Amino acid sequence: MKIRTGLVLVSAAAALAACVSSEPRPMPIAAAPVTNSVEGEWTDANGLTSTFTGGQFVTRTSDGTNTQMASGTYTVGPDKIIQINLYSNVKKTSSLVNCALIGPSQLNCTTATGSQFTLSRRG
Repeated sequence: MKIRTGLVLVSAAAALAACVSSEPRPMPIAAAPVTNSVEGEWTDANGLTSTFTGGQFVTRTSDGTNTQMASGTYTVGPDKIIQINLYSNVKKTSSLVNCALIGPSQLNCTTATGSQFTLSRRG
């Protein structure tokens, strides 16, 4: 009976040794994190491009003239609401716009007068 127990133990040890590889396994690559930042370039349905960088906001045409249509500043609240203090070069007026960061590529915005529009992340 002792020989049988010894054979079982040797067989189990051999089976376990076969499961261990001497080659190191590659580490899994982490996926890029989803951004919750408004930083970057966004477009609207009219083809205007808005750029958010370091608290500064600029909207330009994308018709080749690259004309600046609006500019201003923005802040991001803890609730992902982006408040834009916007100056329109076209109307020569200032206004506030609130935008909700819906996901990494969509901003739903409402002007102080109640008009709504959507911005989509470029790229």
